[in-house]
Amino acid sequence: MYRKYSKPIFSRGPASKSVQAFRGRRQKGGGEHIDNSRFISKAVITEQVELFVPEHKFTDFKIDARLKHNITTKGYSAPTPIQDRTIPHILRKEDVVGIANTGTGKTAAFLIPLINKVLTDNRENILIMVPTRELAIQIDQEFKGFTHGLRMFSVCCVGGASIGKQISELRRKNNFLIGTPGRLKDLMERKMIDLAQFQTVVLDEADRMLDMGFINDMRFMLGHMPAERHTLFFSATLSRDIENMIKDFLRDPVRISVKTQDTAKNVEQDIVKVKPGETKLDALNNLLKQPGFDKVLIFGRTKHGVEKLARMLEHRGFRVESIHGNKSHPQRQRALGLFKDGRVQILVATDVAARGLDISNVSHVINFDKPATYDDYVHRIGRTGRADKKGKALTFIE
Repeated sequence: MYRKYSKPIFSRGPASKSVQAFRGRRQKGGGEHIDNSRFISKAVITEQVELFVPEHKFTDFKIDARLKHNITTKGYSAPTPIQDRTIPHILRKEDVVGIANTGTGKTAAFLIPLINKVLTDNRENILIMVPTRELAIQIDQEFKGFTHGLRMFSVCCVGGASIGKQISELRRKNNFLIGTPGRLKDLMERKMIDLAQFQTVVLDEADRMLDMGFINDMRFMLGHMPAERHTLFFSATLSRDIENMIKDFLRDPVRISVKTQDTAKNVEQDIVKVKPGETKLDALNNLLKQPGFDKVLIFGRTKHGVEKLARMLEHRGFRVESIHGNKSHPQRQRALGLFKDGRVQILVATDVAARGLDISNVSHVINFDKPATYDDYVHRIGRTGRADKKGKALTFIE
């Protein structure tokens, strides 16, 4: 039994049976029946939250002084739990399975030691595979911040963006290749990527890639990499399929879990019941006009529904943008940028935005449509209450 503790766990050896984050009854249509009580939880007051004391400072890690300088310049002080526990093992070139809640600093946990790896040996090539274009771009931006002035380069290969530009960039020297499985496979088939030259691979948000049906693409690509490779595997949840992937892709990995519970302690969760005679849109409108709803992420189930809701809110005078699968890559990036910068109050999104995106100071997450699974709920509300700040999550029920 893979158990959850309040403190990180280290283990080695073959995987045993895992515990899923939520065992819900299946409904017709494939979704889970989620008891409404699971959407209600008061935030834990600060005095009750266990204080994490890192074993290291960033200056303690055996990494290049120039990289330490960039870490300090980016405003990083003490490592988060996943960074504190993971970085030493990656520096020792050990395979790692990292299980952590969303928003825990996983990106820096693998970027910092891998950048140092390239600084030690410029011949190193590193592949980072993620489920969504937004997450790939976010990782690429983080990379650029850590490598300022180091003459180290990356190429970001995602669908929805110009493949011609990516092909052009691939012809130059890039130590880091960051991308989504579909576009990476496309470029491999065009003979623009030779994964035999990559000694290190990161599979980030692996559970999401599995959910999105990328398992065959992942196996295809890893099958073209050297058998003797350095593999890092990050996931927010464990399932039997995830355990099988770990068994197939990694060799004697160090397991590091800093997942203390399914949902963040500092996210207050509640439900919204529509009053008799009131429409769901009216109830949402009244909520959004209340003080404190400054930066609100609203989730809907379908692309059409998300776009329709965004337009209705805009008609009511709100500053709102939307992101979903029917939007082009530039449109999605523009909408995210406006929301991140605070130029719009509301971002309405499908679950494409729920995983991995680091948007600071989101005051509220509103589930206008109930999520299909409890796992989706966990990742949706993980967009608020980040970096030890309080957040609120509201779920409409009918």
